[in-house]
Amino acid sequence: MSETAPFEGLPTTPRADELLDKAFSRAARAGRAKSGKEAQESMLLTAGNILSDNMRNVVTSWPDMDALAPFHRELADAVVGVDDLRQQLSEVNWASRQVGDLRKDYQGRMRRADAETAKKLRKQAFARFADVVEEVEGDLLAIGEARDELRTLPDIRPDEPAIVVAGYPNVGKTSFINRVTNARNEIASYPFTTTELHVGHLERDYVRYQLIDTPGLLDRPAEERNDIERQAVSALTHLADAVLFLVDASGECGYPLDAQLDLRDDLRDRFREVSVVTVCNKSDRSVDVDADFFMSVETGENVDEVLDAVVGAIDHEPDLPFEER
Repeated sequence: MSETAPFEGLPTTPRADELLDKAFSRAARAGRAKSGKEAQESMLLTAGNILSDNMRNVVTSWPDMDALAPFHRELADAVVGVDDLRQQLSEVNWASRQVGDLRKDYQGRMRRADAETAKKLRKQAFARFADVVEEVEGDLLAIGEARDELRTLPDIRPDEPAIVVAGYPNVGKTSFINRVTNARNEIASYPFTTTELHVGHLERDYVRYQLIDTPGLLDRPAEERNDIERQAVSALTHLADAVLFLVDASGECGYPLDAQLDLRDDLRDRFREVSVVTVCNKSDRSVDVDADFFMSVETGENVDEVLDAVVGAIDHEPDLPFEER
């Protein structure tokens, strides 16, 4: 399964009643093709194999969480809870083995029985199959819900350089990404917020860079984020190779400049391992702020210079303020 989108190919998780209906209906068809004890044994094997194989496939279709990149692993944990998911998969794996063991046991007993006893044994086996599958009914539902949530995770690639574009709403983040990337504001679902994730891509010297805006996460102070959102921000710290922080000195964004700079300082503390480049956008309206660069996305002023700087910042150590490097 590709690391670029480790949950994208997950198959639909069947419900317990769907599994039982599928197994028993196919078993009935298999039984009609034979007679006597052979029919009962054929029904037993068909139903047991379908149930055991399908539940095993539910488990094996999932990637090894410990083998995922830290970004994807923490993202999955923020969305569904990795420990809970592991336990649910373990229960379904147990059910798969249990059905397999029952199938073998009843097959052996049938071979020593007459036709009438074999029919009774087959009915007993089906009842026990149903009990096992129904015991993991809740686990199958939870796994299905986790699959549906995780399949919507954005195709963000940990092996490609990532620039996180941050700042309060209305400072020009999405406009900047639209202007400099070839994705024209590709939108991907972001399960742990009520908004969306904006991802754009550009290439420099045969290297593809990802520009990521995270509305609902990095556009407000840390104390306003809930536990899941804080964990999502933690996941982003594994991903970011540089942070471009946009401020609006004119105040037209609706947030005081002091609050914007406080948010910038909060992100500097959070993203300690990477460069945080402060850029004053809307420089055609105001430049009344201490920033690394001044630009206007609307007029195009210094946009290319800012892009060059933040791409270059990926190779810098973040131990000094950007302007001192």
